[in-house]
Amino acid sequence: MKNLQNVVSHFETKGTVSEISPLGSGLINDTYRVSTIENEMPDYVLQRINHAIFQDVELMQDNISRVTSHIRHKLEQKGESDLDRKTLTVIPATDGKLYYFDGDSYWRMTLLIPDAVSYEAVTPEFSYYTGKAFGDFQNMLVDLPGEPLGATIPDFHNMEFRLSQLADAINADAAGRLEKAQYLVDELLNRADEMCKAERMHREGILPKRITHCDTKVNNMLFDQEGNFLCVIDLDTTMPGYVLSDFGDFIRTAGNTAAEDETDLSKISVNMDIFRSFAKGYVESAKPFLTTVEIENLPYGAKLLTYMQTVRFLTDYLNGDVYYKIKSPEHNWERTLAQFTLLQSIEANEPEMKAFIKDLL
Repeated sequence: MKNLQNVVSHFETKGTVSEISPLGSGLINDTYRVSTIENEMPDYVLQRINHAIFQDVELMQDNISRVTSHIRHKLEQKGESDLDRKTLTVIPATDGKLYYFDGDSYWRMTLLIPDAVSYEAVTPEFSYYTGKAFGDFQNMLVDLPGEPLGATIPDFHNMEFRLSQLADAINADAAGRLEKAQYLVDELLNRADEMCKAERMHREGILPKRITHCDTKVNNMLFDQEGNFLCVIDLDTTMPGYVLSDFGDFIRTAGNTAAEDETDLSKISVNMDIFRSFAKGYVESAKPFLTTVEIENLPYGAKLLTYMQTVRFLTDYLNGDVYYKIKSPEHNWERTLAQFTLLQSIEANEPEMKAFIKDLL
């Protein structure tokens, strides 16, 4: 607590700190709520940035500041109120930087958005409004001024790169787990050519890159107590990418009928009501800037991101669990099996998804 209070003292906060407590259950960064005594003063969110993953902290924080400032400007132009709850507010350090380095760790701070909740699962109704919100998020950033955003994690959603990582893990077999996983490795490699289609389309000039969130899990969105959408959070990976990624990652998470690490595979499938609702909302708000190719390939995005996450979990499992936090030695294997089961369900429902998107067009 004393060390954390020292970290907080290096940020431009208001009020007297009363408590610093763990917040959330993120897989990457360590997050704390900083509570203040005075009722009229805000509370804050303090995060220790995982520097092993986000190696250019200054670039990442600059991205976040540019994105949130631009969104705030757009909301002001629309006459929106309560802006501190509808976009993140970055708190600078006392030296003017957007982060603080204590000699070992990098830290950053934002205002806590009060009376906000996040969900691990959403209803079809929530999905429709969330689809509109993510479409609006991308649409508001189409005209972001200045230089393009930097890549906070280079090749983050590059399927060719993720498969090269899997190939390295297979060749090294660092944890001695390949024999157990070989049948699933074969299944994934049999799909590899199809799953690299997005990169090929981009090289051919067919699929553009936009500013995308790149981590559109349902719990990266905040709602008010009545269930109204407030804002998108966890902007660490906001950078140039394909809209297929943001669309697909939402379906992968919110459209999953079970948890990401569910061990009872019979519980896992894609919820088509969630797909239809999210797709309808998303296309309604994003259609002004999307190309026909982007819209037509949204179902492929759902398949691609689920495949990609299967590959990533399996790669980490083969490497000996060096990336994701785990709760047990087999946690990444359980995640891999769950994601692959979801992928199979999406593949089975892809014709229906394509027909629905075609009707939207």
